[in-house]
Amino acid sequence: MNTVKFSEIQDKIITIRGKNVILDSDVAYLYGIQTKEVNQAVKNNPRKFPTGYTIEIIQDEKDELVKNFDRFDKLKHSSVYPTAFTEKGLYMLATVLKGDKAIDTTIDIIEAFAQLRELQKTVAELSKAPDEAQQKALMQKGGDIIAELIDNDLQTTDSETSIELNFAVFRFKHTVRRKDK
Repeated sequence: MNTVKFSEIQDKIITIRGKNVILDSDVAYLYGIQTKEVNQAVKNNPRKFPTGYTIEIIQDEKDELVKNFDRFDKLKHSSVYPTAFTEKGLYMLATVLKGDKAIDTTIDIIEAFAQLRELQKTVAELSKAPDEAQQKALMQKGGDIIAELIDNDLQTTDSETSIELNFAVFRFKHTVRRKDK
């Protein structure tokens, strides 16, 4: 059974109303089911999805999604408004979707959100670090998280890859050297 790669999940996480969410169609793709199955699971279990677990997309948000993301082109002429799942909603969805694929996908989604939260926390701490040693340790921690996120799918043979990110508070450069085994 194929597990979902972090990069696939990361590409699906978008921000709506200040929250990181994944739309119902992307959730369905990740779980290998149809969008209507995801929405039916929510409809059949209303108590498991209180306010804040899902977000009903409105017309302006739908228009913005179509404008900014090619994968949402099919929404352009649809009369149906997508549902966005917050992290809590995705956790709860995991309790109603069954099967090995659902379990594996849920674990991968939880890990993706956890890594993004850890990176956000590290970057926030970096701007408040009082001394250079703490800043360096936090930069290393942030670099390790980014390397784990990026290197997860990196297929290389006897090469070197450099990634440089410029944040408001620091510049991060990470170099990966790989050799054929």
